[in-house]
Amino acid sequence: MRLSNDEQVTPPVDRPGASALPGPALAGRAGLAGRAADRAIAVRLTEVSKAYGAGLSRLLALDAVSLTVADGEFVCIIGASGCGKSTLLNLAAGLDKPTSGQVDTGGRRVGLMFQEPALFPWLTAGRNVELALRARGVPRSQRPAMTAELLDTVRLGGFGDKRPHELSGGMRQRVAMARALALDADVLLMDEPFGALDAMTRDLLHDELERICAERTLTVLFVTHNVREAARLGDRVILLSSRPGRVIEEYTLPRQGQRRIDSPEVSEVAARLTDRLREEVGRHGH
Repeated sequence: MRLSNDEQVTPPVDRPGASALPGPALAGRAGLAGRAADRAIAVRLTEVSKAYGAGLSRLLALDAVSLTVADGEFVCIIGASGCGKSTLLNLAAGLDKPTSGQVDTGGRRVGLMFQEPALFPWLTAGRNVELALRARGVPRSQRPAMTAELLDTVRLGGFGDKRPHELSGGMRQRVAMARALALDADVLLMDEPFGALDAMTRDLLHDELERICAERTLTVLFVTHNVREAARLGDRVILLSSRPGRVIEEYTLPRQGQRRIDSPEVSEVAARLTDRLREEVGRHGH
């Protein structure tokens, strides 16, 4: 994904205003089934708009947003505060309905993670995960073994009997991730899940998330304010305009080995995303 100084961001043929950051074919997680265009669609939003209220108090949060996410793809969504990023995730999760347009996940199971772990403080880590298995209809006899396996998946083996106050912030988010995985989700919707964590913990969880996505072939739609995080994790980055949210830019980020949050490649991509985001925020401000 290394860019020379004279390389330019070039638009692909399928979306006006979209950009591809040049590089070799995707490897690892993103190369699970070749190009995203060759895989089945896991999430599809078609001309989706969402408005709140009516009359003079009507607020248009999203305006005619169309977006597709392929199976196994990791798509990050960035934009200024209030541009409708969280609204988009809520619609994809089925927690809300669009005012117009269509949202389709093709019957796939969807899990949702928020910035706060939202664990029940009176339950142990294991019991918090087990609740999701119970909601899924897993027989009681199978839950302990499955809970232990899920905690092992997020590197929390041996911590199942700890309550949330006995765990660090990063560990609590791992429990929340295990709970989301307990739903046997095909699509993971993540709303700034690492935003409240320190930089080192966040970087470690980036590695863990990538590992889990590769092992389970998860599709991820990831909302963040952090352009470095988007450049570090995403196969694509979608930039939304200021309210009402519209897709105004789309970047494809080819992979060349594992990315690091402090690598020159990620820094360069993050700088380009920041410039475009500043331009949009400035335009809206005027």
